[in-house]
Amino acid sequence: MALRDEFKAFIMRGNVIDLAVGMVVGTAFSGIVKSLVDDVIMPPIGLILGGVDFSNLFITLKSGANAPADGYATLAAAQAAGAVTLNIGLFINTVISFLIIATAIFAVIKGISKLQKPAPEEAPAEPSEEILLLREIRDSLKK
Repeated sequence: MALRDEFKAFIMRGNVIDLAVGMVVGTAFSGIVKSLVDDVIMPPIGLILGGVDFSNLFITLKSGANAPADGYATLAAAQAAGAVTLNIGLFINTVISFLIIATAIFAVIKGISKLQKPAPEEAPAEPSEEILLLREIRDSLKK
């Protein structure tokens, strides 16, 4: 019974629940970023670079069965034929997705850090003339 209580206390800690929520949101966010890169960012870049489809940018290392003389038209065709490929375009897409996610996480953490910092203490204001005059009178009376 004690082990069960310890486990329950561990699970109910705020940090563990925050981590679980972060994992779920992060997973959903990575799907959104993947779609952003694959469907929104890379097509215009490919168009600018002369109609390159990054998802089909690959190098055939070893041809598969019944390899066409002019090479495989798509990555899916090469993989279906059992070819060994170096998938450069998919790697580029993944790197761009990573950079977007890393930038977003950096921005969120920086924002949270800004919120958590204590406000800088204001320098004490200079005493008013009346206070300075009262101090002079006090010092004179001490002498």
